[in-house]
Amino acid sequence: MDLIDQIIHLALFEDSGLGDVTTEGILPEPRDGSGVIVAKEDFWVAGMAVARRVFALVDPGLVVTPRVKDGQKVSKGMTVLEVRGDLAGLLKAERVALNFLQRLSGIATLTRTYVNALEYPHVRLVDTRKTTPGWRVLEKDAVRAGGGFNHRFALYDGILIKDNHIAVAGSLEKAVLAVKSRTSHLMKVEVEVSCMDEVTQAISANADVIMLDNMDFAAMAKAVALINGRALVEASGNVSLSTLNPIAATGVDVISCGALTHQARSVDMSMRIA
Repeated sequence: MDLIDQIIHLALFEDSGLGDVTTEGILPEPRDGSGVIVAKEDFWVAGMAVARRVFALVDPGLVVTPRVKDGQKVSKGMTVLEVRGDLAGLLKAERVALNFLQRLSGIATLTRTYVNALEYPHVRLVDTRKTTPGWRVLEKDAVRAGGGFNHRFALYDGILIKDNHIAVAGSLEKAVLAVKSRTSHLMKVEVEVSCMDEVTQAISANADVIMLDNMDFAAMAKAVALINGRALVEASGNVSLSTLNPIAATGVDVISCGALTHQARSVDMSMRIA
């Protein structure tokens, strides 16, 4: 069983693992029908594949027809998805499918809002690991559907030396040397810094990526000038729609924004049964 199926099975068990007393009371026998999921506001859609999979796992006999695809702009009143088959399956899958679609489309929509607001095309907007526990693979897919990019997926696929790592290692230089001595030369080493002295240390340690954490605009611009192309520069902390372009204007290469996932509002849609 793959990871997404595990997530869906857990969601289905949470909702109807012990039965659906309402549906089972109304529909004691199989009965065919159809349903449509309709947008109740404008948004960018994400989560179509997982929604289709919800219906398939509830009842493999259900026929699902998507009317939009991930990353597409949807207007209020548009049909997102159609499903036909046994009505009991439709009713049992409805809320879980909607939960995935609403949450993931909310992330895609917020991400697209940031992407559209960003006036510096050379700057890459990326997410963080601040995701809903268990949903990271889905939420990072939603960020991409919204036009953003992914930072590292987890602790195993990217090196990021943060303040607590430096405290444990004894110094920034020691932390970088320790990591480089035990990992592949193919992996880039990123170091989080919060002041100019740490920027200088990161340059001296030959960090591949330097993350400017919670620095003000003037300090970020000064750091970018000091780094002078010797490392990729990422900005992190206090990123919002109002600070996005002032941060980009400092000359950084990447802006990481946890709000893309942890501040996203679920969009509004519903399923209508015919």
